[in-house]
Amino acid sequence: MPGSSGPLYQMKAEFFKTLGHPVRIRVLELLSQREHAVSEMLNDIDIEPANLSQQLAVLRRAGLITSRREGLSVTYELTSPQVAQLLTAARAILTGVVAGQVEALEEQPA
Repeated sequence: MPGSSGPLYQMKAEFFKTLGHPVRIRVLELLSQREHAVSEMLNDIDIEPANLSQQLAVLRRAGLITSRREGLSVTYELTSPQVAQLLTAARAILTGVVAGQVEALEEQPA
């Protein structure tokens, strides 16, 4: 049926908009390795705590991460291993694109 995929396209676009921030990508990369406490992420990402908290909230609302409180600490993890697979696929695509760009540059006459 024409148009029946329209809402799905919109949902996909919103999903990719959620991923469209370097800090959010970095958080997801960290969480692809293992769960992390906020304090650990602050050590790995050069960002103000309030900004990290804001980006974590965006990812949580999107359903990509979950959190649990352990005493004074909050620990985050991915909701699905497919998020890590998506990041791996994106890396492979980008690696191919960059390799293609380098190859094209090398083929141009100096």
